[in-house]
Amino acid sequence: MIHNIDSRLLTRAVKVVLVGAGGTGSHVLRRLANIHLAMVELGHPAGLDVIVIDPDTVSKTNVGRQNFWPSDVGQSKAEILVNRCNMLMQTGWVAEAAKVTDDTQFSNPDIVIGCVDNRKGRAGILKALKRSVYSSAYYLDIGNREHDGQVVLGEVFGASCKRENRLPHVADLYPDIIDGSRDDTDDTPSCSLAEALEKQSLFINDTMANAACNLLWELFRYGQLTHHGQFVNIRSGRVTPLAIDPETWKRFGFEAKLKPKRCSKVAEVRVAQDR
Repeated sequence: MIHNIDSRLLTRAVKVVLVGAGGTGSHVLRRLANIHLAMVELGHPAGLDVIVIDPDTVSKTNVGRQNFWPSDVGQSKAEILVNRCNMLMQTGWVAEAAKVTDDTQFSNPDIVIGCVDNRKGRAGILKALKRSVYSSAYYLDIGNREHDGQVVLGEVFGASCKRENRLPHVADLYPDIIDGSRDDTDDTPSCSLAEALEKQSLFINDTMANAACNLLWELFRYGQLTHHGQFVNIRSGRVTPLAIDPETWKRFGFEAKLKPKRCSKVAEVRVAQDR
């Protein structure tokens, strides 16, 4: 099967909410800037309009593994990254030094990207998105362990969207991933980069950010996707795509309901023709 981009996203600024600006999110933001510039160059009218949400400040442990420098220590992660993008790329993106909670409401986003490392955080993002979306929105979840990880791009429908043939999101395929009671109790921060590297490989976050943002780039560049996720293991070198396929989803326990689309016209064209 093929998933086609909603034509609305080709005619105006695409509202993106990035939740988490740490290990993975700090690398994702840099790639979102690349995507924004490329979209505009290829003819998109406005590119991406990004809000970054993260309550934390940069620590010495973050430097080296995350996309921060020694001079960033002590500053808000969201603010330092967004300010840097705005200064270098002439974007007008926004930072919020806050935490997504059960009361959070996004401003009718088109894409929400989750870069959090716990189930409770994922549950909070999904609740906020379901509460905030009017028609439909993408939910791109990125997660990893020491040497492997997964990215899943799914859809959440609002009250005005009646179609049922949506891409399943990560919680549809892995219900336990939003069960906060299953989170590890040991969330003690690392005291050094060396200790942090005992928990996660140096380049796993960067690798997962690249896999996730490439999905978005394929969607905007060509207007369609043939897979909506990846499972990556950098130790073994294996990369397995998540097919857009009801039979594949059924193996995860998700039963797709396929009906004609009725909430918006669907584009089947590229962002711009090859020059």
